[in-house]
Amino acid sequence: MKTRYSSLVALKKNQMQKSERAVQEANRNLTNARDALQQALLDLQSIQPAAAGKIAEFLANRTLIDAQLRIIDEKRQWLAFAQNALKEAQALLKKDMIEFEKFKYLEYQEIEKILKAKKLKEAKDLDEIALLTFGKKTPNKDANQCAY
Repeated sequence: MKTRYSSLVALKKNQMQKSERAVQEANRNLTNARDALQQALLDLQSIQPAAAGKIAEFLANRTLIDAQLRIIDEKRQWLAFAQNALKEAQALLKKDMIEFEKFKYLEYQEIEKILKAKKLKEAKDLDEIALLTFGKKTPNKDANQCAY
């Protein structure tokens, strides 16, 4: 049944579904950020420190470790950003779900009101028909028979 809230319910449902997709995307980004951080940490562990050799080898090794530490720091920042984005998406989804349920409830109340009004009108119509037919006399069977 179409009510004045039907279009709003459809709009809020679309917004809620969009928010659900945003939460799913944020979850994917968070998983990717965690995986990237884990991989960067594994890469750091795989770097073997130079135990002996020329000073250039020590400096090259130290530069490699510093670069990997910067990468790890970037991955941690990305992870923090992804966690924040997920929290924001979840908050938006919660708000959209509440709005959707609110308008869905208002639509339900409107439908109940319409149905109640129809039921009341139908009862009045039946009462009117009953009053109209009550006052009429029913024809007598004997009067309808012919005297032939």
